[in-house]
Amino acid sequence: MNEKILIVEDEKEIADLIAYTLKKENFDVTIALDGETALQKLSEESFDLVILDLMLPKIQGLEICKIIRNNPKMQKTGIIIVTAKGEEYDRITGLETGADDYITKPFSPRELLARIKAILRRTKNATTSETIHIGDIFIDKETYTVTVRGQPVKLSATEFKLLLYLAERPNKIFNRDHLVDAVWGQEIYIDPRTVDVHIRRLRLKIEKDPDNPQYIKTLRGIGYYIEA
Repeated sequence: MNEKILIVEDEKEIADLIAYTLKKENFDVTIALDGETALQKLSEESFDLVILDLMLPKIQGLEICKIIRNNPKMQKTGIIIVTAKGEEYDRITGLETGADDYITKPFSPRELLARIKAILRRTKNATTSETIHIGDIFIDKETYTVTVRGQPVKLSATEFKLLLYLAERPNKIFNRDHLVDAVWGQEIYIDPRTVDVHIRRLRLKIEKDPDNPQYIKTLRGIGYYIEA
């Protein structure tokens, strides 16, 4: 069965170009030209990935991103946000809200395609059987779920992959570049500072005191690790 992708973009020419590129790769593509229509589509069927422009009529992209991430049925749905050039604040906010990746306009269809495939690959690779237990953290790779202190924690596909990578290698320290290659892949460029955003989000969701973390540690000037 082909992966289903929802394109949420109010500029029809851009939406049609993305759809054309994805259909050539045999993806099942749906287009929504505004935020309201996007939410309707998401309520009617499930999607493997959403390409989400932030500046939308009716309902903004960040609000849609929050809704997706707060819905347990869409925890495995990948999200790529689309921002205008220079909107660094929006990119960071989008990642903190739960997006897996971002791409800046103007972008090449080939770059977007590479990012889509990387996220879908991470989602598939994260679903092998086995449970990892570190302190109060339980990571179930088969059901793609995380429980902390007995409570379920909602993570995006990228957050899950990052947490899983660190948890499978406790007490080993990894720098940003290594984590970018391991989690996002080597075939696309990701700003290493994106790792900092995802680490901060994980700490907010997992740690009792994110400013004094018990599990996800920083070795200043070197990198990150999970202390078992």
